Amino acid sequence: MPHKYHPESLMMTHGYKPELSEGAVKPPIFQTSTFVFKTAEEGKAFFEVAYGLREKGENENLGLIYSRINNPNLEILEDRLCLWDKSEDCAVFESGMSAISSVLLEFSAPGDLILYSAPTYGGTDHFIHDLLKKIGVTSIAFRPHHTKKDLIKMIKDSGKADRLSLIYLESPANPTNDLFDIGACVKVAKKFSSKKKKVHVAVDNTYMGPLWSNPLELGADLVMYSATKYIGGHSDLIAGAVLGNKEVMQRVKTLRTFLGNMVGPHTAWLLLRSLETLKVRMEKQMRNAKKVAKFLNEHPKVDKVHYLGLIPKDTKDYKLYKKQYSSPGAMVSFDIKGGEKEAFKFLNGLKLMKLAVSLGSTESLAQHPASMTHIGVDPKEREEFGITSSLVRLSIGVENSEDIIWDIEESLNKV
Repeated sequence: MPHKYHPESLMMTHGYKPELSEGAVKPPIFQTSTFVFKTAEEGKAFFEVAYGLREKGENENLGLIYSRINNPNLEILEDRLCLWDKSEDCAVFESGMSAISSVLLEFSAPGDLILYSAPTYGGTDHFIHDLLKKIGVTSIAFRPHHTKKDLIKMIKDSGKADRLSLIYLESPANPTNDLFDIGACVKVAKKFSSKKKKVHVAVDNTYMGPLWSNPLELGADLVMYSATKYIGGHSDLIAGAVLGNKEVMQRVKTLRTFLGNMVGPHTAWLLLRSLETLKVRMEKQMRNAKKVAKFLNEHPKVDKVHYLGLIPKDTKDYKLYKKQYSSPGAMVSFDIKGGEKEAFKFLNGLKLMKLAVSLGSTESLAQHPASMTHIGVDPKEREEFGITSSLVRLSIGVENSEDIIWDIEESLNKV
């Protein structure tokens, strides 16, 4: 019986044949815009499949046409990402927002209703409230405490239950680590689906990366990532990814072809490099984060720590955490005693950690969500979501945990 390799082992070789590239042990960068057809008949066949005029034959591959449609680096990367999420297909984009906005545009139309979790990433929040609103898409926000029954009532009360097209959620939420029930959202989507129109569920899984959570196994239709974060992991590229079954991904990839927002070959090549160390990086970051969260939780200048590893047992949130995640992750937020002045004093005092937005990279990062990543969120809603002037977000890296904690302690001492 053939041995079944783990994803972290297949990240070195899956989807790549060295014999097709002069025996190179790693895929070269295919820095080309177009590809040569052997015959005109072959070119016609490739275009028929690419434009959906016919289905691929049983043993037929989608031939290389043009790097806006497909490229060897892009294809190998997408094949490997599918292994982590156990998905049928993947599409990689030039940024996380490009992936998110493409999904929101493809699965909602003028007159439609979308339900989305709040808080969510500031860029997503702005896209929903600004661009989608301009094209006639109505949105309703729901919070972690809302039950399945609550969601059903909200949808019915909107008067647009028949136009519900998408349930979009980010869990854990950025930057509060609030948890949302993916399974409950799937049940709600099924209730409002019909033979004519399916209500899709899309999950932004950036906070947990493809290692610690698998939304597709929980019933979601689409999972999205800012691949800039854990997947890229080195703060040297911008990218996004969407995964799902072949049916939904055909729609996503078709839109990507015409928007032209796919990742370039060099970025794809860098992501292939990053995937080889994804598991060792994320596991080290998680171990460090546990120690940082414990330290902060015991510090007198800290009001509250938001970290999945500190959720009290025998609570509803703990049961949901154990159901949806295999790890508490490496994102830690905390409320410092005071407000913006104290938060800024802390951030300005850091030496090892870098004061910068983004997350999931090898270096530890710190930022102030209320005045930075979530500054575009309505001030009243920010307060309701817990994104206050005292909230600080930390992305824990792979440095020595003692050094990270020393840096945090020294900076807190200056407050």
